[in-house]
Amino acid sequence: MGRSFSSVRQDLNGVAERWERTALHLKGEPRAAGERLAGWAKQHSSEAFFGCNGPAEAVLFSVLVEVQRGRVRASGKGVAGDDGDVDP
Repeated sequence: MGRSFSSVRQDLNGVAERWERTALHLKGEPRAAGERLAGWAKQHSSEAFFGCNGPAEAVLFSVLVEVQRGRVRASGKGVAGDDGDVDP
């Protein structure tokens, strides 16, 4: 018998797919931003699957990780030091 409930990862991908469809109705930069946001939501779905209780939490985690990565890249400084390297 198959799975009778959806996982956080499946729900997260469903949210991202809805965001992608919504972005198609936008024009210009907002459309590109919506598509990026949907991609960011999927980016860390595997990791979020283990640590988050629901799809909203998993999507938020994934998007905020990408926002933080962008801020670190833009500042030229890594979390661990001034060399831009964020790996431990």
